[in-house]
Amino acid sequence: MTTTAAPSTPTTAAAPIVAPAPMLDIHGRPAAQAWQLATPTLHINHGSFGAVPTQVLAYQADLKAQMESSPVKWFIAATGLIKESRRKMAALLGTSEENMSFVPNASAGATVVLNSMEFGPGDEILVSNHGYGAVVMGAERKIKAAGGILRTAHIPINATADDIVSAFEERLSSCTKLVITDEITSPTAMLFPVKRIAELAHRYGARVLIDGAHAPGLIREDPLDLGADYWIGNLHKFVCCPRGCAMLIVSTELAQGVHPLINSWGRDLPYPERFDMQGTLDQTSYLCAPYTYEYIENTFGWDRARQYIQTLADYGQELIAAAFEKETGENHHVDYTQRAPGMRLVRLPKGIGQDHDSDDMLRDRVSAAFDVETAFTSFDGIGYLRLSSFIYNTAADYQRFADECVPALCQWAKESA
Repeated sequence: MTTTAAPSTPTTAAAPIVAPAPMLDIHGRPAAQAWQLATPTLHINHGSFGAVPTQVLAYQADLKAQMESSPVKWFIAATGLIKESRRKMAALLGTSEENMSFVPNASAGATVVLNSMEFGPGDEILVSNHGYGAVVMGAERKIKAAGGILRTAHIPINATADDIVSAFEERLSSCTKLVITDEITSPTAMLFPVKRIAELAHRYGARVLIDGAHAPGLIREDPLDLGADYWIGNLHKFVCCPRGCAMLIVSTELAQGVHPLINSWGRDLPYPERFDMQGTLDQTSYLCAPYTYEYIENTFGWDRARQYIQTLADYGQELIAAAFEKETGENHHVDYTQRAPGMRLVRLPKGIGQDHDSDDMLRDRVSAAFDVETAFTSFDGIGYLRLSSFIYNTAADYQRFADECVPALCQWAKESA
């Protein structure tokens, strides 16, 4: 059994960062008891795949049992069930049900958007160098097949909001047909000023897709207020829905031009109803969406959860950066102003995690050696540990990483030199 020392208190030039007390549910029980996460595995990478609470899994299992007990009745009723779930979810998030549809994940939503647009020779799609790989690859494939060009706005990790907007503007032109911008960047945990980017792109006559994959649960704002033409966001990350559950929101002006990836009998229905009917797919994850959101609210409180996630991410970043600095004598803090809520970066020692393949190898090595599930990322040839906190995490989790993993990572870096 792994034992961990009591969390220490890292300090900054401004003030000590105090370890937050563990999150408890409304009955005073540790939040982690609401999940089936394996122990003693250390889970500090919620942002990649999320984690589904035990009670939500039971709710979905009941839905699946109903589906299997009477498939004909289930699938005849499924369209109406999806519509009602969509209505409830839109109300919970404060957005419009007429503009929202369910999709399997944010990448699927991006594909829907790309399929809805026509491109020709000389047309351009503009992305940033912080974009999510699968979405960027999809955009590249689409525009190159049409004889167009994929352009990239290059943004340093320490960019301000003004710097980010300026970087997009430098690459915009009358040939730009679509701008894709992340709301929260996956590789660098940055918060982009997406409303300003959308306003700018529209001045050039371009449409805007906001990739809000990590935003639901962390950011409480109606995506329609961001001014984009399209917005995508995963519900299986920080909202904790069963996987394969995301939202696509489309502006009223463009809604009837988007179609689901699968043509079904709902083909001729208007948006968003045409997305509700998807044949024999298991869509129980969609039916769990409002139940999951309300479960977190009723058990922990979303405002309280967001505050805890933010505080814990700050603590974890400072603690682990300080642990690296004690080992190497170098600065491992990442000084950036556009920090995403609940997600943080810590710079790795030189020589490890410098590209996508080595990031994955490092992730697997840490998992095998220490039974720790975490994320490593890289940007401009520099490796980072990416923290994405959630309410089942505690300060002791980050102390364990600092005690066990930091010395090993520093030793591996020395060996690779």
